[in-house]
Amino acid sequence: MAEYKKRDCYVNRELSWLKFNERVLEEAEDNTVPILERLGFVSIFQSNLDEFFMVRVGSLHDQMLLSDEVRDNKTNMTSKDQLRAIMKETTEILRRRDCVYQSIMTELGKYGLHIERYKDLEERDQTSIYMKFKKDIKPLLFPIILEKKLPMPFLRNKEIYGMAVLETKGGKRKIGIVPCSTPQWERLLEVNPESGKFMLMEEVILHFFDKIFIGYKVVEKSLIRIIRNADIDESSVYDEDLDYREHMAEVVKMRRKLSPVRMDISRTLSEETIKELCGYLKLEKKCVFQSLSPLDYSFTNGIKDYLRDRKEAFYEKRRGKYPTMLEKGFVLPQIEKKDVLLSYPYETMEPFIRMLREASEDEEVVAIQMTLYRLAKNSQVVETLIQAAENGKEVDVLVELKARFDEENNINWSRKLEEAGCNVTYGLDGLKVHSKLCLITKRTQNGVRYITHIGTGNYNETTACLYTDLSILTANQDIGKQVAEVFWNIFLGETIKETKDLLVAPNCLQNRILTLIEEEIEKAERGEKAYIGIKVNSLTDKAVIDKLITASKAGVKIQMIIRGICCLKPGILGYTDNIQIKSIVGRLLEHSRIYIFGAGENQRKIYISSADLMTRNTLRRVEVAVPILDENLQKRVEDIFSLMWKDNVKARKMLPDGTYQKVKKKEEEFCVQEFFFDN
Repeated sequence: MAEYKKRDCYVNRELSWLKFNERVLEEAEDNTVPILERLGFVSIFQSNLDEFFMVRVGSLHDQMLLSDEVRDNKTNMTSKDQLRAIMKETTEILRRRDCVYQSIMTELGKYGLHIERYKDLEERDQTSIYMKFKKDIKPLLFPIILEKKLPMPFLRNKEIYGMAVLETKGGKRKIGIVPCSTPQWERLLEVNPESGKFMLMEEVILHFFDKIFIGYKVVEKSLIRIIRNADIDESSVYDEDLDYREHMAEVVKMRRKLSPVRMDISRTLSEETIKELCGYLKLEKKCVFQSLSPLDYSFTNGIKDYLRDRKEAFYEKRRGKYPTMLEKGFVLPQIEKKDVLLSYPYETMEPFIRMLREASEDEEVVAIQMTLYRLAKNSQVVETLIQAAENGKEVDVLVELKARFDEENNINWSRKLEEAGCNVTYGLDGLKVHSKLCLITKRTQNGVRYITHIGTGNYNETTACLYTDLSILTANQDIGKQVAEVFWNIFLGETIKETKDLLVAPNCLQNRILTLIEEEIEKAERGEKAYIGIKVNSLTDKAVIDKLITASKAGVKIQMIIRGICCLKPGILGYTDNIQIKSIVGRLLEHSRIYIFGAGENQRKIYISSADLMTRNTLRRVEVAVPILDENLQKRVEDIFSLMWKDNVKARKMLPDGTYQKVKKKEEEFCVQEFFFDN
């Protein structure tokens, strides 16, 4: 029997993330998923991978340049070790992506849709494409020939370029570049509407390189796409001459110009050419990946539009219902009578929006305070806050400008809120405010009264239809007073040091979770039933992981549903025998966070939270977990967790070696996401 050590319990964060994205790709490989949804999962996989390289791989590159002594605190891998492992894993999983894409496109041929190469077209279609190129496309192309005396032209992040090795009549070798991404064209070019044939615009441009670089012989050619580092520390480039919002706008501009971390190519190129391109881009050869499928999948929306009438190719449309806990009509009076739990997207966000609108018009309401992290493009939430300010309410809003890749959207909304008379602040020095809080303050004959909303997900009407999240609406005055204290500290540029019921990072969340785990350890050591149930997106916090290992060794039963990164292995003999871990990846993105401590109805402490169990959340952000105090709502949250644990369609269990396998169907199929829509 193998003898294990504690270090065998850990998984590297980056490699665990790649395993998560592999589970996304599995949805594209699953023949029970409708064909166009499978294509959508390929697109999500690629988008995830791009962001991973932009943020995590970019960060590792920066670490490696500074020092090779920086090591992962769980697996002891250096930055170089991690990058080497990432490149190896990426190469293998991209082969799977290419295979599944080809399989999906072959199947779409049965639906009458074909993405063609020029050489495979009939002669009349080739003529049609050439005339289109000559008349409409070529005049809008701006080719560049690289010269050693001239700097490399800037290649934009994630955009597609055609490149060719050119040879002059005198035998000189040059490289030509042609930008292929432009708003002037649709990427999906219809070749023949009668036969459902299309070509990708970049493939059309690449085919006619001999018509672009006239006077040269095209020796080699390929499409290329650059992924740039986006991991920029905004505090390290802070410009005190700019206000914070303008500073963040500058940070967004800087990000677009950071160094490349990956190059994708669509054709086989010679070693000499790859070396030359890497030299221009200051990129290592191991960061170059050849793709047998398109370099970008944004065109797939065009395919979905073309086949919109083929209902069987899509998931059945499901819409959230109005919550059964609420009657239609005014929301505020109902919340003052009882706590209400909302479960998105199975229940609609409408009651929350309605509550805000009521507050904006209620004469007793004097103030509305909110934290805003990610917002919809057309945000009803912001519109309602603006209406409240115009109605004379005090509206204090924290708009987090450091919400990665949403900075521009948030900057625009912050300006509109300010123009309407709202008081807007942009976050705390060195900390992101990731909590989901809304506090309505009323002045009544009986004094000040609070109505509070605390959630696991953003105030975003778009993602509320796509992400699973929980939130509570409560008139509990103790909770309201504590949230008021959180806001008081935030608007003074501080973080709250201590709270009674709420768990609030960075000062009183991680330590309180460790205490709650310790309480279960003590129960187990006394021979009592001890239980921990956790549902989060990611688990990376080593202090929490180590405490969970201790709990397992003490005999605490631990069940965890972790969608993404998980740096802890279950089932390691002598260490994590009592830990089981599952991941659910399906049509909806699992986003809610639930913490359950204790076995038995009167013993359990249950929280919903904005915080994943990652060090960045527990120690470097303002996060809030709220206890569920109403017994009926406690039972409901327990049931939600239990039903998720029963899933045997979209759930995978994590094995002791860190890999995942689908849960075996011992009973009839049970898909929890479909069950919640039906019930």
